[in-house]
Amino acid sequence: MMQLWRAAFVIARRDFTAVVLSRTFILFLLGPLLPILIGFAFGGLGDKISSTDLRPVVGVAMSAQDSAALMRAHDRLSQRMGDQALPRLRSAPATPSPRIQLARPDSEVVAILTGTLARPVLIGKAQDLDRLQGDVSLLSTAALAERTLQFVTIERQEVATSLGAQAQARLIIGRIAQVVMFFLTILLAGMILSNLVEEKTNKIIEILAAAVPIDAIFLGKLMAMLAMSFVGIAFWGGTAFAIFLALHDGGGALPAPAVGWPIFLMLAVLYFAMAYTLLGSLFLGIGAQAATVREVQTLNMPITMGQMLIFFFASYAVDHMGSPAEVAACIFPFSSPFAMIARAAQDASLWPHLVALLWQAAFVALIIRVGVLLFRRHVMQSGGRWWKNLFRPATG
Repeated sequence: MMQLWRAAFVIARRDFTAVVLSRTFILFLLGPLLPILIGFAFGGLGDKISSTDLRPVVGVAMSAQDSAALMRAHDRLSQRMGDQALPRLRSAPATPSPRIQLARPDSEVVAILTGTLARPVLIGKAQDLDRLQGDVSLLSTAALAERTLQFVTIERQEVATSLGAQAQARLIIGRIAQVVMFFLTILLAGMILSNLVEEKTNKIIEILAAAVPIDAIFLGKLMAMLAMSFVGIAFWGGTAFAIFLALHDGGGALPAPAVGWPIFLMLAVLYFAMAYTLLGSLFLGIGAQAATVREVQTLNMPITMGQMLIFFFASYAVDHMGSPAEVAACIFPFSSPFAMIARAAQDASLWPHLVALLWQAAFVALIIRVGVLLFRRHVMQSGGRWWKNLFRPATG
């Protein structure tokens, strides 16, 4: 057994250094940061676009008294509803007729309001009238009730804590942790398949099988990719934390999960390792059965789609703590890491996580064992015996 693990560590060190010390790995680490840099680069353009007032403009061709009352009502409602909630109003001449004004090439209004506040008439295209009719009715009603319509003053009484708000914040933390862990698992576990594709093409698997036990190849590759994943997570997590500290204004503390941040982060690492190992073992075991590179890449799709369905199942269970669906998501090994990290954000009990980790570890051992058997079968059938006979020392 010690010889097996020693050989597995040799394979793991080989794969780890080959990936981490390559130039492409630097690009892999910087890849997720490119959208952030592009976002900062185009931030000014986005602010300019978002600040552009794209609200429709309604021309007001009423009497001076009605127009003034309508403008005052617009200002009062905009203060409560926001500047973008209502269309803009602009004075329009009484002559020529509204139809002629709207037909002019230089017209800047989409509709013209005439008549009185009690009987307003809105003139424009059908689709514009459908969009503006409700807002104009609200403005006219507020203008008519100008003297009697008074906004009620709300008395504020602040509290230090709110269990409802705390539960909502922890639910959000659980959902975010699920999404981040899922995409990291899918992204990083896919590298195992890429590495397998390369070495199947170059016949390196068969060469390694001649030098070390096949079980060691499987375990070594799994350990190397897991270690490489932690390097990427440490880099991305450190960068995200630095950006958070740089942008955080200190206005409010980040809500803590139910188990506390230290234990929550430790559980996130452990659950990621379990989810990654389960998926990575499937990639290695099933991917090794393919005869060609195209078949290996084709097998990636059903595994990924199945994992997405499992993730959606675990995501559904977040809102139903203690329900049969949530319990089933915590028991099923492939959804258990995602369901349990969400539970850690909402429930302070620690013993369920100890049971879940032991349960997941048992299935990890089972999946690895099955994967090793499938992997060994493929290597032996694809030429491993020939290489072993080639490098076996002569006897007699």
